[in-house]
Amino acid sequence: MKLRKVNLDIVCGITSTLPETGMPEYAFLGRSNVGKSSLINSLMQRKNYARTSSDPGKTQTINYYNINDELYLVDLPGYGYAKVSRSTRQKWGRMIERYLLNSSSLRLVFLLIDSRHAPTEDDRLMLEWLIYNSIPTAIIATKADKLKNSTRDAELDKLRSSLDGAENLEFISYSSVTGEGREEIYGLME
Repeated sequence: MKLRKVNLDIVCGITSTLPETGMPEYAFLGRSNVGKSSLINSLMQRKNYARTSSDPGKTQTINYYNINDELYLVDLPGYGYAKVSRSTRQKWGRMIERYLLNSSSLRLVFLLIDSRHAPTEDDRLMLEWLIYNSIPTAIIATKADKLKNSTRDAELDKLRSSLDGAENLEFISYSSVTGEGREEIYGLME
């Protein structure tokens, strides 16, 4: 995919009405601190467009990045641990659910899971929920560059096999540092 134009067009908070964009939307979802903003920056070939932080929970809104006036990358807040109150996390959860169940332009959800760790209970529940609601999903194993070369393939196979329902889903290992997996993601969007 050749990137000619990248803009942050729309930002939706907890009380915002979700827009009807009229263009295909590809949502990125994962627990806080899984590398979602870094992955989105890498896909957009920009350094700091999506806000990154070492503190979990930096993305607190639904952010729509317009790509070439052809599609949107939709950055959803992270689930799980974040340095915010429980009630705020619950509001984010309802906002994410509302988007996933109601966006008529949503084509695919990319569920991000850290390749270095076993999936969390939140990861498992999210995948189960996506499958139950028949939401098209692909799994991205982030931070693949941090795996040892000698054990990498075995670690990725172990991760995939530990996710119930993942055997029928696209599974991509990704590195925001090297760009590994970028073309596979572009391919799914095209």
